Amino acid sequence: MNYPKTQKIDVSDTYFGTTINDPYRWLEDDRSAETKAWVEAENKVTQNYLSNIPFKGAIKKRLETLWNYEKFTAPFKEGAYTYFYKNDGLQNQYVLYRQADKTKAEVFLDPNTFSKDATTSLAGIEFTKDGSHVAYQISEGGSDWRKVIVLKTADKSVVGDTLIDVKFSGLSWKGNEGFYYSSYDKPKEGSQLSGLTQYHKLFYHKIGTSQKEDVLVFGGDQTPRRYINGGLTDDQRFLVITAAVSTTGNELYIQDLSKPGSPITQIVNDFKNDYSIIDNQGSKLFIYTNYKAPNYRVVTVDASNPAPENWKDFIPETDNVLQASTAGGKFFANYLKDATSLVMQYDMDGNLERTVTLPGVGTASGFSAKKSERELYYTFTSYIYPPTIFKYIIATGQSLEYKKSGVQFDPSKYVSKQVFYTSKDGTKVPMIITHKKGIELNGKNPTLLYGYGGFSVSLTPSFSTSNIILLEQGGIYAVPNLRGGGEYGEKWHLAGTKMQKQNVFDDFIAAAEYLISNKYTSKEYLAISGGSNGGLLVAATMSQRPELFKVAFPAVGVLDMLRYNKFTAGAGWAYDYGTAEDSKEMFEYLLKYSPYHALKQGVSYPATLITTADHDDRVVPAHSFKFAARLQEFHQGASPALIRIETNAGHGAGKPTGKIIEEQADKWAFMLHNMGLSFK
Repeated sequence: MNYPKTQKIDVSDTYFGTTINDPYRWLEDDRSAETKAWVEAENKVTQNYLSNIPFKGAIKKRLETLWNYEKFTAPFKEGAYTYFYKNDGLQNQYVLYRQADKTKAEVFLDPNTFSKDATTSLAGIEFTKDGSHVAYQISEGGSDWRKVIVLKTADKSVVGDTLIDVKFSGLSWKGNEGFYYSSYDKPKEGSQLSGLTQYHKLFYHKIGTSQKEDVLVFGGDQTPRRYINGGLTDDQRFLVITAAVSTTGNELYIQDLSKPGSPITQIVNDFKNDYSIIDNQGSKLFIYTNYKAPNYRVVTVDASNPAPENWKDFIPETDNVLQASTAGGKFFANYLKDATSLVMQYDMDGNLERTVTLPGVGTASGFSAKKSERELYYTFTSYIYPPTIFKYIIATGQSLEYKKSGVQFDPSKYVSKQVFYTSKDGTKVPMIITHKKGIELNGKNPTLLYGYGGFSVSLTPSFSTSNIILLEQGGIYAVPNLRGGGEYGEKWHLAGTKMQKQNVFDDFIAAAEYLISNKYTSKEYLAISGGSNGGLLVAATMSQRPELFKVAFPAVGVLDMLRYNKFTAGAGWAYDYGTAEDSKEMFEYLLKYSPYHALKQGVSYPATLITTADHDDRVVPAHSFKFAARLQEFHQGASPALIRIETNAGHGAGKPTGKIIEEQADKWAFMLHNMGLSFK
């Protein structure tokens, strides 16, 4: 491969007496002409390679056929209308429709019209309680920075000015007069895409007024916090504020809006655990938390004296991890049992009414609705069960199939089973393996091993249209539930953080070894894939065990572990990762596995397709740029080391269907081609 020549400039940092060279630091400047020229040169090489794979066009055509069916989301009621999202098949963005009783559905918002290239997406929406007004967020080019537009729903007329520079925010209406939202000060110097965003602020915006007049409710200089969110209880009596300095643990505050001038009262004053108020009954608060309960529980307390010592169990902690929601005056406990769903319904007094009968073993989501509703809609899916929407009658517990997926896929031809394997330190880790029935376990099946392992994120079974390409070819899709995730509660999460992070990589490597030793595949037919924190996982494991994998797909990854906290919201990830400034021990630990630093001269690495986007302001593309430059410099061997940089796109949310299909076609073509296989 003739890679572009990447300039090296002498730059170094010293940590605890150790000097670390960083010759590709200049690629961190996403605004420079030099970086832009490098991106264009790398993309040219990558696209030239991919376009010469003879069957790439056939894969893209098959993906377009598979994708081209009507897709719906579960409906929801706002005022006199029922709203739902629909995609005709290959539309770049889902369209929001609405329907009054027994009338024809009409388009309410069509994000495909927001920009010529469909890269502006709908990124959040919130209606007033009576459904008369709506505030919605848009993301341009996949950026985390958002704009907010307010409409009257009756005639879709715009109310007031568009709010700008909103980031990591919900929208929560107070009556019809205004709403709460959160944002940061936009970085004044340097890149607005990669500049550090430090302190969140909660504002109140009165509709029809200028954004400059918005009232700072919480945050700023008085209470500097990295993440702040404000929301109202269903009866709009309480403003609930959560404030955090990292992605784990938060403070909890309330303000009684029924009493004018009432102060903001602190309920929890540390960041050691997670807390959220999910409902109230008058002054009785229902709090969802992992305080003294690593697997989570729901407690109750009176708002007049809400300190933790007064909390009483409402839904106690169990051996399974709890997610809790409310609908129709009931509570729904959605448990994770070995990474699959088990749902129970409780009344307002905490009495168990029933265990919800689900269609099978998989993931059920959406057990929430307004208190006034008598029914809800949930979605059920698994690796071989395309997403199906069910209507659930709350009073009787009856589930009725509402919308079945129209995808061309016959589940009866495939099998998806859970196994438990042993990691390096003896820990048992679950993994779900999916493939065609009757395949021969001869070590020659193309296999994609996908993982994440961080930030308490749980990987539960879900259907992927793109994965049909692999399964139809007799391939195998395997997903282990690594430590660092939330599948077994906070203990499982903590076992994959800071100076335990190597456990995550060991779990992933052990999953690969299990697949090989049980003849599902061999190293000649094994690919690994992951995005964001999962991109770190892939890049770290390919640098530690390059001989174990044939192909690697590190996507939008955190790859420079010494500098990740210098960009955008990166400092908020320190709870999971630690930082190079924390201590000599933490610095040395990070340096050892940091993918950018762990690459070695003269090693033969797997065929690698790094993917990122020029507008990714979550995990800045500099991580991928620097890793690609060093991989191309050090890699010894015939397999390609390429980077695919999507233009006018971000971390992933809101990506148009056309870009998704193009990227997936590139990925499958690259994988099969480098395994010496073709597409049948």
